[in-house]
Amino acid sequence: MKQSLAFISTIHEVPSNNNPIHPNELLVHAGYIHMKNGKYISLLPLGKRVLQKIEKIIREELNTISTNEITLPILNSLSESPTEMDDQELFHWKKNKKEEFYLASSHVEILTSIVKEKINSYKQLPFVLYQIQNKYRNEIHENGMFKNKEFQMLDVYSFHHTSEQLDEFYEKIDQVYTSIFRRLGLPYKKVVADLGSYPGQLSHEYIVLSENGDATIACSNESDYVVNADLAEVPIITTSDRCDMKELVKQEVSNSKLSINDFLHSLDTTADQMIKAKIIRVNEELIVVLYRGDHTLNEVKLKNKLNVPKIKYADEKTVREVIGCSSSYVGPIKLPVNVKVVADYGIKTICNGITFANEDRFYYSNVNPERDFAINAYEDLRYIQEGDPSPDGVGEIQFSKGYEIAHIYKLGSSFSEKFEMNYIDEDGKSNPIQMGIYEMGVSRLFAVSTELYQDDKGIAWPNSIAPFDVHLLTESVEDEEQWMISEQLYHVLLSYQFDVLFDDRDTPFDVKLMDANLIGIPVQVIVGNNAIQGNVKVIYRRTGESFECAKEELMDRLSEFFRVY
Repeated sequence: MKQSLAFISTIHEVPSNNNPIHPNELLVHAGYIHMKNGKYISLLPLGKRVLQKIEKIIREELNTISTNEITLPILNSLSESPTEMDDQELFHWKKNKKEEFYLASSHVEILTSIVKEKINSYKQLPFVLYQIQNKYRNEIHENGMFKNKEFQMLDVYSFHHTSEQLDEFYEKIDQVYTSIFRRLGLPYKKVVADLGSYPGQLSHEYIVLSENGDATIACSNESDYVVNADLAEVPIITTSDRCDMKELVKQEVSNSKLSINDFLHSLDTTADQMIKAKIIRVNEELIVVLYRGDHTLNEVKLKNKLNVPKIKYADEKTVREVIGCSSSYVGPIKLPVNVKVVADYGIKTICNGITFANEDRFYYSNVNPERDFAINAYEDLRYIQEGDPSPDGVGEIQFSKGYEIAHIYKLGSSFSEKFEMNYIDEDGKSNPIQMGIYEMGVSRLFAVSTELYQDDKGIAWPNSIAPFDVHLLTESVEDEEQWMISEQLYHVLLSYQFDVLFDDRDTPFDVKLMDANLIGIPVQVIVGNNAIQGNVKVIYRRTGESFECAKEELMDRLSEFFRVY
């Protein structure tokens, strides 16, 4: 591709604060994407090439395990909307009174209906389907290519007639994903993760570590323990100290405008002595959830303990009607008898604590669990904290941030039972199909790779996903010798099957070089003043290594570079 004919527009701008440019902005500056209002993203030719190379790697690895590619519709009937999604996350609209549609955020229900119609015998199992498709979700916190309302996903679906087959494939897809990430040059951690709204047995996430990431993993500082922080179990620690219980006292809040921390400070106490309460609705039942003031309630643990798809907090009207106060003043003492109380284990350590009194502007001091209120059940309901003992008993917990790039789910028969997706076995009996779902964020892989490979000059792509292999630059297009050798090299490189971007523009060379560094193609070949001696300069973009060689040696040097790297 000659650059004079390419649709590539770059921006040269030095950040005013000397901080690294954000990857989204870098992709805009380097001509890979166009982004409007920080949200609406168009892939430009360079970006499309990178994404196509990522897709090619994915397809090549999936083909090693005999998968079948499909394409499912983006526009669907609302009657087939994904049950695991909140309606507020869907883009949907009415065409008329009878027809409603939505843009696909998930295709699992649609595919399930197809498989249910087509498969009836164990002889048709196992098989694996996949698609690489745009998805749509009403994301609230958008972040360009990292998280957007429109994004590209890989969905792999496996169907089996025995749990052993599913177990075997779960390990096999892990190996395939590992190969994909290795070829992309992405270091990652595989961690046990929450199933989310999927019913199932087990799931794992693949996380690329980054201080800018939106996922948190908990690791031991002395062992191999690593897990999504949502699932990290908190070791149950009960105090052995005896509590000298004081008389329960009810008092009025002197200043209702104080923050919780300032309120506790005014009482000369600390957050670990505060009993916080949240009131949630499970079906028609209200449950008060208690946790210590220095802890954070973990909604993932809570929904799993209560076996609900999503935590729904009681609205203010309900709280006022049932409890008799604002939700800000809910506490565990003198609750209605039909309201259950579930507490985090940390509540057990409180002695003569503080809690609100189920009455606006009032609180209790010298509160002691069990003496002053009953608890229906204790559970591990809080987020683990840095410095907590590691759940495996070795070392302490440390947090790391990262980006989730893939998530795999071993569903077993639960999803099939829900949708009556069955097969007839050897004995003529009907059984639910064993199923797994394996997701990968393709557009997020693009974004994460950009962050990983950016430097102070631009992007230094790995060979596997760079938009081109070689960037050929002519120092002066007006120099006949340089131009002739450049044209010769361009055609020779193409004949050797190298993907070449030839900068043939009549542009100052320093601008060409800045563009080349910004775009980040792995090898730069410069035809300059030494062309008259038959020599060219070669620069390896990622390492900065440079050398001169005779043009006749160039193909051998490049072949060696791409063989090694």
